[in-house]
Amino acid sequence: MGSSSKKRVWAWCLYDFANSSYSAVIASAIFPVYFAHYIVGNEMGLGDLWWGRAVSFSMLFVLLTSPITGFIADKEGKNRSFLTTYTMVCVLAVAMFSLLEKGDVIPAFFLVFLANSAMEGALVFYNAFMPKIVPREFQGRLSAWGFGVGYLGSILSLLMALYLLKREVYGLIWPMVSLFFLIFSLPCLFLMPSQMENSTEKDKRSLRAHIQGLILQLREVFKKKGLRRFLLSYLLYEEGINTTIVFASIFASTSLGFRYNELVLLYLFVQLTALLGSFLVAGSLDKRGPKGVLIMTLSLWSSISFLCIWVDKKFLFWILAILSGLGLGSAQASSRAMFLKFVPNKMEGQYFGVYSMVGKSSAILGPLLFGEVSHLFGSQRPAVFVVFLMFLSGLLLLKSVEVLATGEGGGSHER
Repeated sequence: MGSSSKKRVWAWCLYDFANSSYSAVIASAIFPVYFAHYIVGNEMGLGDLWWGRAVSFSMLFVLLTSPITGFIADKEGKNRSFLTTYTMVCVLAVAMFSLLEKGDVIPAFFLVFLANSAMEGALVFYNAFMPKIVPREFQGRLSAWGFGVGYLGSILSLLMALYLLKREVYGLIWPMVSLFFLIFSLPCLFLMPSQMENSTEKDKRSLRAHIQGLILQLREVFKKKGLRRFLLSYLLYEEGINTTIVFASIFASTSLGFRYNELVLLYLFVQLTALLGSFLVAGSLDKRGPKGVLIMTLSLWSSISFLCIWVDKKFLFWILAILSGLGLGSAQASSRAMFLKFVPNKMEGQYFGVYSMVGKSSAILGPLLFGEVSHLFGSQRPAVFVVFLMFLSGLLLLKSVEVLATGEGGGSHER
C-alpha cells in the first residue's frame, strides 16, 4: 500500500476509535442510567419504558431509511458527504444532552432518537468504504484493526468519563464524548475517497428498481428452509443480546444499586472478557464447527439471563456480567461463521446484505418489550424473563438447523 492508502486505513480505523466513545458511554454504561433515573425517573419502570422506545424507534428508522440513503449515496457519489452529515448530527445531539434537565422526558427522547439514528446510520456509509481503501485480501485484516482500535477507544473514553464521575461533574461527560467523537472522526471525514473515485460505471437504476432488487434478494435468501430457520434464530437471540447491552447498566443500577463508577469498572471488565472470548472461540470454530460453538454460547447466555431474574447481590452480578462478556465475544464470530455455511460462491454481497438487515432488525423489538414489561409490572425481573425467552427460543430453533458442507467452498447443502 502507498502512503496515501496507509493514511486512509488509519483514518478509517480512527473513526471506529471515535464512535466507540458513543457506544461505551452513551449507549451502554453511563447515559442510560442518567436518562432512566435522573431525567425520567425509574420508580415504576418509566425510565425503562422511554429508553426502550428511544432505542427501538431509532433502530427502526435506520432499518427503513438505510436502503434508500445507501442507494442515493452510491448513485450520486455522496458516501463521504452522508458519513459527515450523520456524524455531525450525532455529535451535536450528544452535546445537547448537557442542556437536559430533570423531567425533560420528551426533549431527551428526541435527542436520543436523533443521536442513535445518526450513529447507527453513519455505520452504513463507514462500512461501505472498506472495499474502496484496501483490496479484498486485506479487508478481513482491516476489519480486525478497526475492532481493536475501537476497543481502545471504548477504554479511553470510559476512563475519561470515570475521572469526571469521581468529581461529580456529570454535565461535562456528554460534551466530552461529543468532542472525542468529533476530533477522532475528522481524519476519516477528510481523507476517505469519494464514492465515484473507484467506480467504473455510474449506477443508472432508479430508486424503485433498487427497492425491488432488495425485495427480490430477500425472497431468494428466504426460499431456503435451513437458512430461513437460522436467520429467525439469529433474530431472536440477537434481540436478547442487544436488549442486554441496552439495559444492563439500568438493571444493575435500578435492581442492584450499582453506582456510576461501579458501572464503568464493570463495563471495562466486560469489554476485556468480550475480547478474550473472541480469541478463545477462534480455534474452536474450526474444530467444533460454528453451530457447536454457537449452541454452547447461547446455552451460556440463556443460563445467565435466567439467573439474572433472581440475582440480588452485586458480586453475583459481577460474575454473571464477566461470563456474559465471554459469550458476547464469541456470539458474533460464530454467528457469522454459521451464516457463511449457507452463502453460495459469488453471492456474498447479496446474502450479507440480508444478514445485515436481520441484524439491524434485532435491536427493535427487544428494547421496546423490556421497557413495556418493566413499566407494566413495576419491576425489571419480569422483563429479564422476556430476555431469557429470547435466548431460549433462539437456541431451540438453532438446534433444528442442519448444514452439510459441500467441501467445495462457499456454500452448503441444507436440510
